[in-house]
Amino acid sequence: MKKFLFAKFITAMIFLGLLGFTAISLIGTNLVENHVESVYSGRLYREASKIAGQRAVKYYQEIDTPAEFYGFLSSSVYEKEKIWLISPKGEILMDTSQSFITKDFPKIDTFNPVQCNGSYYQVGKFFNYFQEDQLSVMVPVTANMRVKGYIAIHLPMSLLYKQRDSLLNNIYILFLLFLGIMLLIIPVFYFMINRPLKKITQGANAFASGNLKYNIPLNTEDELGYLALTLNYMSDELDMTGNYQRKFISNVSHDFRSPLTSIKGYTEAILDGTIPPEMQEKYLKIVVYETDRLYKLTQSMLTLNNLDEKGRQLDYSDFDINRTIKTTAEAFEGICREKRISIELLLTGQTLFVYADMGQIQQVLYNLIDNAIKFSPLDSVIKVESTLKHETVFISVKDTGCGIPKESLSKIWDRFYKIDTSRGKDRKGTGLGLSIVKEIINSHKQNINVISTEGVGTEFIFTLQKSTNKN
Repeated sequence: MKKFLFAKFITAMIFLGLLGFTAISLIGTNLVENHVESVYSGRLYREASKIAGQRAVKYYQEIDTPAEFYGFLSSSVYEKEKIWLISPKGEILMDTSQSFITKDFPKIDTFNPVQCNGSYYQVGKFFNYFQEDQLSVMVPVTANMRVKGYIAIHLPMSLLYKQRDSLLNNIYILFLLFLGIMLLIIPVFYFMINRPLKKITQGANAFASGNLKYNIPLNTEDELGYLALTLNYMSDELDMTGNYQRKFISNVSHDFRSPLTSIKGYTEAILDGTIPPEMQEKYLKIVVYETDRLYKLTQSMLTLNNLDEKGRQLDYSDFDINRTIKTTAEAFEGICREKRISIELLLTGQTLFVYADMGQIQQVLYNLIDNAIKFSPLDSVIKVESTLKHETVFISVKDTGCGIPKESLSKIWDRFYKIDTSRGKDRKGTGLGLSIVKEIINSHKQNINVISTEGVGTEFIFTLQKSTNKN
């Protein structure tokens, strides 16, 4: 796989730098030049207006002599300006860049003030008089409602271009400084984005190749760190799922193989005459028993599969949990008589209504009572109790059997887990009963706990939501 992200980022930075430089060169040059023209033309126009409106009027009113007025104009020159006094016929009567004259005045042949088109300044050769472009402003001098002449001020455009270039150079320096700062983003991007992405990519490739024990070595507290943490969690969950699937297949194969072996062996023995007719009934009962085991195992697996389905809807209703406990306990009357086990019911009130899926809660009670009977000795008592505490109903199923080893308490909810490691000795168990109980209680968003002491007995306690309807 080609890795273009870092190269694309650098290319984008270079492109933005070139784009910025080009924009400054093309657009910035015109903007700066227009700004310089505006500043200088405004200053020249104010200066020319001041001269034309005050001192020039005195000259035409013969208050100032020509020499005095020329001296004033010369003293008003700023930098490389040229200040002219122009007659209405286009004669340059005074020029601060030339000596004072009183005759043979230079004349602008194409002088026509009307061509200014109302603009207070112009850039060019001023009616083709100059050899190079000038920034020129011209203001009329009026006296007695008549135009006596014009004050014109000229500034070489080369001076403005120098000012423009000086400003542009400063802008270029600032831009290069800014670009240098922006380039610092490249190592920051590499260490904060690119390198963590490489680690995440390596981890993803490891997961894809089946190495789910690989851990992405990224511990930053940002979005990439969270992504790495999520991927690590995902790999752990997938690894656990894989282990569970392998264990599940192994357990299913074992639990199916034992009864199938018995069924196959006994039926073949009956068919080939190994088992005499007078003993066939005994072994057919064993076949029926093993078939029943397979049926219960299949039903339990289907139940768990339904409980695992996402978005499965519970059939909630208000029902009397005390009545449900009684009817469920009555279903074990036959087996309890055989084992001389009694079920003692300690129920709160005549009725105790809860809000839950009645069918599934019956399944929970059946599995717990059945489990208690399996592990209870002869002539023992199983207690089933219902209590109400703080608007929560607690159901307890307690036996006085062999108890659960401490190291097994956390595993009893696992599918196919059996305390007795010899499956052949298991009391008709599939190892799925408590898994079903846990799934049902969790789907109701309730809790179930177990208290057990070896040699003393076991108690399962689960909660249900009390019905809010008054019954």
